Amino acid sequence: MSSVPPAGLLTVDHTTPAVLVLPGPVTRDQVPGLCDDVRVRLAATGAGVVVCDVADLGPPGLATVDALARMQLAARRAGGRVRLRAPAPPLLLLLDLVGLRFEVEGEAEEREPALGVQEAVEPGDAAV
Repeated sequence: MSSVPPAGLLTVDHTTPAVLVLPGPVTRDQVPGLCDDVRVRLAATGAGVVVCDVADLGPPGLATVDALARMQLAARRAGGRVRLRAPAPPLLLLLDLVGLRFEVEGEAEEREPALGVQEAVEPGDAAV
């Protein structure tokens, strides 16, 4: 029995997000194309997430923040979201400074404590 789908049928993996690598500094002229890339990748995978690899962006600037904000907006309008891969601490600080929050690969969700982390107990606290 063959595992190849019949001609004309395309199988799409709805669980694996697409990855968009952002090399070097981002310019304002690149933003519309990046937003289009996000929309296309969301539609192609159906995963609801586009992972933006930002490891090679270099020092962050306002053009980078603008690009990421617009990419997130494009993703939300298409029913998805953007997740950052390998953001440098200065980029995260700048995003936080302007009030933008992104999901980051490898971080525990805010609602759930990381594995192995215990809440501190103060002397005199009632037992639960």
